[in-house]
Amino acid sequence: MTTTTLAVLVPLLPFLGAAAGLLLGRTAPGFVRPLAVLPTLAAFALAALVAVRHGGDSPVDAATQLTPTGSVPVELALHIDGFAALVAVLVGLVATCVQIYSTGYLRDDPRYPSYAALVSLFTSAMLLVVYSGDLMVLLVGWEIMGICSYFLVGHYWETPQARAASLKAFLVTKLGDVPFLIGLFALAGDAGSFRITRILDTVAGGGVDHPTLIALLLLAGVAGKSAQFPLHTWLPDAMAGPTPVSALIHAATMVAAGVYFVARLLPLFAASSAALVVLAVMAALTMAGSALAALAQDDIKRVLAYSTIGQLGYMTGALAVGDRGAAVFHLLSHGAFKALLFLAAGVIIHAAGTNSLAAMSRMSHLRARVPDAFWTMTVALLALAAIPPFSGFFSKESVLGAAEHAATGHAEHIPGAAGWTVLVAGVLTALLTAAYATRLWLLAFHGKGAEAPDHGRQPRTMTVVLWVLAVPSLALGALAYGRLPDWFDGDDLAPTLTTSVLGTGVALIGALVTYAAWRHTTAAAARAPLGAVAAHPEADAATVEAEAIASHTPAYGNVASAPDPADPGRLLLGPLHRHAAAGFHIDAVYTALFVRPVQAGASLVRFLDREVVDTYVHGAGALPRLLGAAVRRAQTGNVQTYVSALLAGTVVLVVAALVVATGA
Repeated sequence: MTTTTLAVLVPLLPFLGAAAGLLLGRTAPGFVRPLAVLPTLAAFALAALVAVRHGGDSPVDAATQLTPTGSVPVELALHIDGFAALVAVLVGLVATCVQIYSTGYLRDDPRYPSYAALVSLFTSAMLLVVYSGDLMVLLVGWEIMGICSYFLVGHYWETPQARAASLKAFLVTKLGDVPFLIGLFALAGDAGSFRITRILDTVAGGGVDHPTLIALLLLAGVAGKSAQFPLHTWLPDAMAGPTPVSALIHAATMVAAGVYFVARLLPLFAASSAALVVLAVMAALTMAGSALAALAQDDIKRVLAYSTIGQLGYMTGALAVGDRGAAVFHLLSHGAFKALLFLAAGVIIHAAGTNSLAAMSRMSHLRARVPDAFWTMTVALLALAAIPPFSGFFSKESVLGAAEHAATGHAEHIPGAAGWTVLVAGVLTALLTAAYATRLWLLAFHGKGAEAPDHGRQPRTMTVVLWVLAVPSLALGALAYGRLPDWFDGDDLAPTLTTSVLGTGVALIGALVTYAAWRHTTAAAARAPLGAVAAHPEADAATVEAEAIASHTPAYGNVASAPDPADPGRLLLGPLHRHAAAGFHIDAVYTALFVRPVQAGASLVRFLDREVVDTYVHGAGALPRLLGAAVRRAQTGNVQTYVSALLAGTVVLVVAALVVATGA
């Protein structure tokens, strides 16, 4: 087969698997798991084959116009460069691991067939975004991911938390998609085409009339899809969905789409210095704010959610300083270790008997009970903290190196302000990332919380996947940073001495300070232990998670509602902890600025409709209704009454006639 044919099959196979799974899920349940795993696995294998055939050479382009659409044609086009080839491999790997993991995690879930089909459709949509060479076709995959996230986040729809989270994720991302769509049309209008290659040619020739306006419109959609400030608030709440869904969204689909889109069209954004500065400020606020919020969370999945937001901030920061190679490099390494973190968290959820809602500081003796999760999560946290030689070190340092390059004025057409903004925020975030990663590791595996009942050994499909993802989390950075420039733009991705020493130094400081704070708080907590907990009946991981979401309490018993004094995050953040734990009240601000005015306007409209409009309508109908009642009373059906009325009427008419005649 040609490379083009193989590339077409990559998104097509998961789509066919999703369609078959939805059709056969109830009638042939024995086919559900093969239809979930095999098409995704085949797509991963084909994506890897496409990447091998591409080999970092010139892009592969193919297009066909299905039907004329007017002055700006829409084409079914492929554009596979080094970025697309490698990102597709990441998507296929993570999606395959999630599907295999889910066969054990959701083995007793009655809605597993629809879940598996939606995961396959989600994967197909992301692969369509990755390989698409036409912006309108890319938009199709972009929006399909939005609706898939709505259904998957709301998988436990019986609970109000899951329903609210799914609706919030859908509405916030759609809020960004409206200006995003306008920007796409404006860009295509200037370029005369939706084809990415023609748009880039137009940008290179200076044919885009309003690059700043278009770039800012597109950034609104990117902020929503990739959970960047100020449209990031949906992602922590999306933890109400099953844990494997969180791994898929955070590592390979949905949030990665926005970063990938900007990387594809980076010359457009680079044509506007104002857009780059806005992108840099957005990345800086996202990085630092999410890291502080992660340090204050007690829900292990919310810690990882804010971590994802911050790491995406690193990627958008690299794009703000004009280095899409560093951005996609970090996207690849982050996808591996973040998927591992979430899937390991799913094992911990099962072992601890809690979905982690206010439960991380309550965990106890998990290291010996889940050794697979302990060792693999340790690898992933070291990668997250960017400790050498783990993969996160090399990719994060490539971002900081690019920021330093721009800050010192060595990057052409990149504002120095953008470089300094990303560099300072990136170093600060490195300190905070190591701090919250260390805190998570200490509380989850060395905590002294309430003892939960042992739910038995996890299915092998869950633990094997962890070790598969541990390999790229450990080795991807060291093996890839020297080879990736040939696949990207040729820019050097090797760590620089200055940023490496600075970044690693602050990370070690953050880890050591957090450990010291933990020792101090643990000693204090020993003098004020938490109360006893009651046992929770055995259940599979997904059931435990769903029940805990529904109750909004730790699933393994009743614990004291007071904050755990053994949390080092409280000591480190001090009075800032309360605000960081609430996400700096961004949701409250949105509620005050948008939700309440809309609700007030709706109440006013309802009042006017009921009390004013309905009053006039009812009044207009009252007179005919009264006349009708009077006429109805006259229709007695009695002939004598009718004759009497006729006689009386005749007499009245005669008398009236006589009066008129006499007067005349």
